[in-house]
Amino acid sequence: MSLFSMKRLVMATSLIMAPLGIAQENVLPRAMPEEVRSEIEYARDSNVANQIPYFDNRFKIDANIDEITLLFYRKLGTPPIILVRPDGSKLKIGSLPKDKVSWYDDRTFDMVKIKKPMPGPWQAIGAIEPNSRIMVISEVRIEVEPLPEVLLAGETLKVTGQLFNGEDAIDAPAFRGVVNLDVDFFSTNNTAFDNFGAKPIKLTTFRDDGYDLDEYRGDSIFTGEFTLDFAPGEWIPTYYVKLPMAKRELKQKPVIIRHNPITIEANISENPKKNHHAVFNIANEFVDPDSVIFQGKVTYPDKQEIPFSIMEGSGLTREHEIENTEGGIFRVRVGAYGKTVNGREFRLVVPEFTFNVEDRFTPLYIESAIDGSESMLSTEEGNQPLLPKLSKEEELEILLEQQAIEQAEEDKQTYIAIGIANGVIIFVFIIGFGFYRWRIKKKS
Repeated sequence: MSLFSMKRLVMATSLIMAPLGIAQENVLPRAMPEEVRSEIEYARDSNVANQIPYFDNRFKIDANIDEITLLFYRKLGTPPIILVRPDGSKLKIGSLPKDKVSWYDDRTFDMVKIKKPMPGPWQAIGAIEPNSRIMVISEVRIEVEPLPEVLLAGETLKVTGQLFNGEDAIDAPAFRGVVNLDVDFFSTNNTAFDNFGAKPIKLTTFRDDGYDLDEYRGDSIFTGEFTLDFAPGEWIPTYYVKLPMAKRELKQKPVIIRHNPITIEANISENPKKNHHAVFNIANEFVDPDSVIFQGKVTYPDKQEIPFSIMEGSGLTREHEIENTEGGIFRVRVGAYGKTVNGREFRLVVPEFTFNVEDRFTPLYIESAIDGSESMLSTEEGNQPLLPKLSKEEELEILLEQQAIEQAEEDKQTYIAIGIANGVIIFVFIIGFGFYRWRIKKKS
């Protein structure tokens, strides 16, 4: 590198570091405030000019700094560090000038904010990680990819974001233990939408831990998983960067969450020999209906769960046959997968659908009112011939007659029981009375 190029590099680094309060071994002319930009700088080798001199946990602070925030990583579970000022006095977490120093300690780091710090060489004492670097924090922000144009109620979205300070990305993996990234949705209170007057919705926390939808742990790409299981309407996504002693937010433009494009209805069979059918209707205003497939399960009245899938089909409806096992409540839970009209792949959960099948009374035999002959109805057991289908009025009449017969039989049994009980009482009385007469005669 030529001498001229080296001088340009040194001057450029000086322009960046000066506004952050980083003392320089070789002080160069300061840039005007409008010419500088905020960024996060890390201490590297102490012999590199124009960076935080950091040797034996020592660093220097410039004389014109109004406020500085420092971040120190230390070994898990060790006590907070101690800072030694240039005059030899110490800053400890338990004894701080509250009007000048704010201190946040965690199991793995200390974050210290100092107003009008004493200029000169400082030293940090403690179990600081050997490979850690002093972080000077100024303006931290998050950049998040815009949400899709078409959003559907019930779907799950994967959204990624990255932390920045100025134009430079934060690429320190350990920083994920310092910062929390959250997102809330706020209603625009537009009377034209269903979410008018709705309370804010807290959706998720961004993660960089390699779990769920986050692809790589510690790659400084934070991943959020949004489940849009709340009221459709117009919402404002708001992202928060939460540091122990600071908070930043990013508001994106309003988005509209459309109604779930899948609705379910049931064709219930009145014939116990025929099955029911669940019909899935697909609204095609925002969804390509030919791309939609389904995966779900049916819960029967006896709590048995049977999974199913619909992999083929086209048009606005799909059907699934449900075995007609018994009366009671059937529950259908299903997820849909497909493409929006813009070609974006989506996955969503359809609200649970239930339908009730009446438990019909089916007598085995009905005595003919005309000739007294017996005709058999079809049942789930045996090979009885089918009678013509009965109307609801006829079924109700048969049910009432059967109930009357059963009630008469119950009354008969009750009368018999009462008669037997009365007979036993009388018999006991006669025996007792006879015994009493015999005792009297014996005494006389």
